[in-house]
Amino acid sequence: MELRNYRDADEDALADLWQRCDLMRNPLNDAHKDIAFCLSGGHGEILILEDEGEIVASAMLGQDGHRGWIYYVAVDPARQGQDLGRRIMAAAEARLQASGVPKVQLLVRGSNTQVVGFYQRLGYMMDPANLMSRRLDGNPLPIGHQMNDEPVIVTYLEMLERGSLPHIVPKTRNHALIGAHDITVGFYRYLYDAVGRPWYWTDRKKLSDAELATIIQDEAVETYVLYVGGVPAGFYELDFRTMPTAELAYFGIMPEFIGMGLGPYLLGQALDMLWHKEPARVLVNTCTLDHPKALPLYQRFGFRPYDQQKVPAPWQDVNNVLDFA
Repeated sequence: MELRNYRDADEDALADLWQRCDLMRNPLNDAHKDIAFCLSGGHGEILILEDEGEIVASAMLGQDGHRGWIYYVAVDPARQGQDLGRRIMAAAEARLQASGVPKVQLLVRGSNTQVVGFYQRLGYMMDPANLMSRRLDGNPLPIGHQMNDEPVIVTYLEMLERGSLPHIVPKTRNHALIGAHDITVGFYRYLYDAVGRPWYWTDRKKLSDAELATIIQDEAVETYVLYVGGVPAGFYELDFRTMPTAELAYFGIMPEFIGMGLGPYLLGQALDMLWHKEPARVLVNTCTLDHPKALPLYQRFGFRPYDQQKVPAPWQDVNNVLDFA
């Protein structure tokens, strides 16, 4: 096994490795351009682990004089579990430390829990900061299942009678659904961010603590939290303030628990609670920033669209107050 610097002859094989490791999911990423840009500025380099002529791991690194950055950490899928990720990271950190930078940073999608765990085992921690970005090349960004230069499409749905709701049994047995009576603002903000951050939920973040407390602690507003293995996995919020019209104000599963069949189960429980109060009408809305399965899931449970509107995206006007629940 040889640790070495990138060579020009590696370009196609390295690009193929990144593709197989699912590092090129953003359509604006171009492996060949990123390799060239890294090596052309004088502050970047690429480390390679090679075994019998095959590239089995890589790490791109650079520094700005204070912070070191590591990108494109990849291990051949057929060789994962052989400690190659740890080896390439140790080499990258040693190279950055030798250059004099005091800290190193990297970016990981929040939903990529397996990789987050890998870096945590290496001693990396979540910084209390938000990453903010803006493209300077004019290219739109894919956000949700739309681009960031497109308006958000909000679909409003209703149910006028209970009907026959599907009976859903979640795949996990160690779950519990508990009402959050007298919910605190801090706990609510945690739930709202943990569930809504991937889908750009912003409305409640604009409210002061006092304004938010007025809503969530109203006697006609109910919040239920889904726990799996003793930790929060999702929540829903029911609003009965305008009875006989009731609203499923917020509903969602945390990214780490998506794919476990919890969404349909939680929606069924929410609708049971809503119809227990015997409303004449139940409302919900979703938009093109939400999970792509949200709209068909609502329709599967009996909701029918009654209106649709195009509204500016939240990043297009920070003063815009939108309804993205």
